[in-house]
Amino acid sequence: MKRFFTIIVMALIMAVGAQAQTMQGSNYGIKGYVKSDGTVQDRNFSIIGYIKSDGTVQDRNFSIIGYMKSDGTVQDRNFSIIGYVKSDGTVQDRNFSIIGYIKSDGTIQDRNFSIIGHANNSNRRDAAAFFFFFFK
Repeated sequence: MKRFFTIIVMALIMAVGAQAQTMQGSNYGIKGYVKSDGTVQDRNFSIIGYIKSDGTVQDRNFSIIGYMKSDGTVQDRNFSIIGYVKSDGTVQDRNFSIIGYIKSDGTIQDRNFSIIGHANNSNRRDAAAFFFFFFK
């Protein structure tokens, strides 16, 4: 029975992985997903928001909560800059102080290089949007 459960769980994980980018915490526990259409889901597959192709970030009610600009600038709903995601994965606050890193392998680190999360099959923009706006 335990083996059957393991096989079912693995099949579910692979099916979800084919459709969505998996966002995990530091212990690899699933925190949520970003689907290819930009839908953001929590670990229970409930929709919690959207990341539009133009970088607009919306909550589940379609209210704008922020923007991920193409130049790496992260803005809140009032267009105030709250951070930056550099092309090398360095994440900075609005004062340009380094607050973390998004590595090319999807590892998310804080300023002290401690792992705070993982973004599997994700691009940096979606990973940053998830961790800036949805991961609390």
